Amino acid sequence: MRKNSFYVIADPCIGVKDKSCVAVCPVDCIQGGDSDTQLFINPDECICCGLCQPECPVDAIFTDDEVPEKWLDSIARNAAFFQR
Repeated sequence: MRKNSFYVIADPCIGVKDKSCVAVCPVDCIQGGDSDTQLFINPDECICCGLCQPECPVDAIFTDDEVPEKWLDSIARNAAFFQR
């Protein structure tokens, strides 16, 4: 069961994939392979600690309720990555 809030990686990460967010995540819920265009946060594992957000050099990480409207599809894209 999903918690009330979780973090999402939005479009600014596409093509960048800086992994400094991965290094600070205490639950290892940020993933993405070499062939993926961006990194993804597992919404079921994210504890919403916020440690990843300030580490992102392109400001691509938002809580699910603060994702800018132009990037709302990022929420579903992040979730879908973990359903494959």
